Amino acid sequence: MCGIAGLAGKSDSSILEKMNAVQIHRGPDDCGFYRDPSVPLGLAMRRLSIIDIEGGHQPMSNEDKSIWIVFNGEIYNFKALREKLINKGHKFASHHSDTEVLVHLYEERSFDMLSELNGMFSFVIYDKNKNILFGARDRMGIKPLYFTRRGRIFSFASEIKSLLCLEEVSKDINLQSLYDYMSFQFIPPSSSIYKDIKKLPAAHYFVYSLKAGDLAVKRYWDIPASDIYGMSIDELCGQIKNKAEEAVKDWSISDVPLGCSLSGGIDSSALVGLLAASGFKKIKTFSVGFSHKRESFLDERRLAEETARMWGTEHHEIVLKPDDLLRELDEMIWHLDEPYGGGLPSWYVFKEMSKAVKVALTGTGGDELFGNYGKWLPYEIIFERLKQTAKYAILDRSPLKTLSSLKKFPKGYLYKRYFTEVMKRNYMFDTGILENARPSEAIIERLWRGAERKSPRDTVASIDFKMQLPEEFLYMTDRFSMAHSLEARVPYLDHRLVEFIMRIPPQVRTHPGKLKYLFIKSLKGVLSPEVIKAPKKYFVLPVDRWLKGPLRSKLNHYLGEAYLAKQGLFKRELYNDIVKPYLGGRSYLKNCVWTVFMFQLWYERFQKNG
Repeated sequence: MCGIAGLAGKSDSSILEKMNAVQIHRGPDDCGFYRDPSVPLGLAMRRLSIIDIEGGHQPMSNEDKSIWIVFNGEIYNFKALREKLINKGHKFASHHSDTEVLVHLYEERSFDMLSELNGMFSFVIYDKNKNILFGARDRMGIKPLYFTRRGRIFSFASEIKSLLCLEEVSKDINLQSLYDYMSFQFIPPSSSIYKDIKKLPAAHYFVYSLKAGDLAVKRYWDIPASDIYGMSIDELCGQIKNKAEEAVKDWSISDVPLGCSLSGGIDSSALVGLLAASGFKKIKTFSVGFSHKRESFLDERRLAEETARMWGTEHHEIVLKPDDLLRELDEMIWHLDEPYGGGLPSWYVFKEMSKAVKVALTGTGGDELFGNYGKWLPYEIIFERLKQTAKYAILDRSPLKTLSSLKKFPKGYLYKRYFTEVMKRNYMFDTGILENARPSEAIIERLWRGAERKSPRDTVASIDFKMQLPEEFLYMTDRFSMAHSLEARVPYLDHRLVEFIMRIPPQVRTHPGKLKYLFIKSLKGVLSPEVIKAPKKYFVLPVDRWLKGPLRSKLNHYLGEAYLAKQGLFKRELYNDIVKPYLGGRSYLKNCVWTVFMFQLWYERFQKNG
C-alpha cells in the first residue's frame, strides 16, 4: 500500500519531493524517486510495506529500464501470474513482489493486462519506448487516482493535496461539483471539488502521450447483467459460499499482522467467520460503541461480542462518547481532501486498529451486492415511490415543482439525495451559479439510460457501483485508514464474487422484506443465530445533538449571513430558509443542514487556511 505521485513536463525535483512528502501517512516505511530529465518526468512513492517487505521498493523497473511503475494497492493473484510469466521467459529480481509482476505483465499484454488482475490498485506505468504514461484504477474504485493537466504539464497522485503543491493548479472550486455534493454528500466521478483536478473513475484507465500531450480515458470493466438461470437456490448458495471463502482467503495474504473491523452486522460477522473457518489463527477483531447507549438500537457491541466468542477472536472494543467524534473533526477533514458528511466513526476504528495491525479487513460492499438498503424499492413498488416523493415534496415546499422535477427526471428524482433540485435553486444558490449548473438529478438519469437492465434492482446496483460505492464508502475507507498508515481490504469486492452475485437474477438475489436472505442462507454455520435474527441496524451520526449543542456556535457562524455574503457561494438567505427552520423544530432538514455545514468546515480548512 502506497501513496504515488508523478510529474511530467516540469523538471523541478523539489516539487515532486513535496508532493511525495505530503502523502507520508500513506507510506511511512519507505520512499523512492525516479527521474528522466529528457522528458522531463519524475515518479515518486511512499510505501507501507505489506508484501515482500525487503524487495518491494519503488519505483520499480524491468531489466532494461524501459518500463517503470509506481503502484498503490495489492494484487492477490500475483503468485499465479508470476508463475505464468516465468514460464513465458520473464526473469524476476525480487523474491515475491506483486509490483514486479505488474511490470512484466505489462510487457507481455500491454493495456490488456487489466483483465488478469484480481485486487485493489491504482498504478501508473512509464513506457519509454512508446513515450506514454499508462494509469489504471481497479474495477471497484478501492484505490484512488487523481490527475491534472495544465498546458504541457501532466501530474497524478493518490491524493488531491499532492497536486495542490503545483503552483499551476488553482484552488478554484468546481461549482458543478459543489452543486452535486449538496445532492449526494460526495463528489460524483470524474470531477473533483477543484476545477483543475480530475479523478480517474473506477474501472477506467488513461493513456497520456508525453510527446503530443494527448490524454485518453477508457472504461475496461462493468458489472455483468443477470444471466444465471436454471440453478437451484442450494446450488447458488454453494457457489456464493465457495467464492466468498476464496475471496477472503486470497485477500488475507500478508507478510504483516491483520485484523477485522467487526460491527456485529451480517457482513462483518460473516467476514470474521469465513476467515476463521479458513484456518486463520489468532484473529484480532475491533468494534466501536457508545458509552451511554450500549443497549440502544445503534450499538452492535453485544452482537460483535457474540461473533468474537463464537470464533475465539482477540476482541477489542472502542468505547466513545458521541462528542468524542468531534475532537478530531478538523484532522478528518484534512485527510479527506474533499467535502464529505458521513462515516466518521470509522476514523476511530482504523485509528485503534493501527496500534495492533497493519492490515484491516472490512465488510464494505456487502450491502451493494444484496439490495443496498432497498434503494431500488421506489422504482418497483408504488407505495415506496409515493413515500419517497412525499419526502422530497416536503423538502421542495412546492408540489407543482416537485411534480415538474419528477416528470423531467423520473429516475433521477427517486434516487437518494440530500438537497433536491428545487431546494438548491430556491433556497441555496444564487443565479450566478445556477446559470451553468447541470441538474444533479440528470446525472442519475444519464447513468440509468446507460446502465438500464431488465430490473430496476440491477440498474440501481450498476449505478451504485459507479457512484456511491467508489466515491463515498471506498473513498472514506481509503482516506481514514491511510490517515493511520493502515491498509484496508474489502474481500466482498473481489471481482469474481461480485460478477457471480450480480449474474444471479435480481428476484432471486434479494427480496423486498429480506434483502440478504440469499447471503445468509449461503453462510449457514458461519453466522450465529443471534446475528441472523437481529434486525438490520443503520449507524446514524448524532447530528441533531451536535448541531444544536457543541457545534451550534460554529453553525451560526459558518452559515450566518455575514459569512455567506463574504464567501459568495450561497444565498445569504440560506440561514433563514434552511438553518433557522431546522433549529426551530423542522427536524426533517437535519441532513440538509449537516451536508452544507460539513462543506463549510472543508471550505474553512482548505480555501481559507489550507
